[in-house]
Amino acid sequence: MIFEKIREYCLKKKGVTEDFPFDERTLVFRVMGKMFLLTDLEPPFYINIKCDPEKAIELRERYEGVTPGYHMNKNHWNTIDLNSNIPIREIFNWIDHSYELVLLGLSKKEREKFEKNF
Repeated sequence: MIFEKIREYCLKKKGVTEDFPFDERTLVFRVMGKMFLLTDLEPPFYINIKCDPEKAIELRERYEGVTPGYHMNKNHWNTIDLNSNIPIREIFNWIDHSYELVLLGLSKKEREKFEKNF
């Protein structure tokens, strides 16, 4: 199942945690306490991931299964329909991009803590 592959992929990244801050259905993946991916545990399966604003628009134009982030900042988040025909490798690349954006947004102190602990 694609959802399990995505979960395993996220948890292999340095410093990643998962929790349910909103309700018992919405799983959130974080690095240094900052969200980089959200998903609903019940079908239909979608994920929300951070994205560079220009790249976000490009992906929405290229893939029917990519839309502005549901309940998120539409400039910085995309929603990905996991039932669409988007190759899993592409989704993994976008997850990497989201994770990296969060790391780039960390303060100097947070980055030092990340490097020290992970």
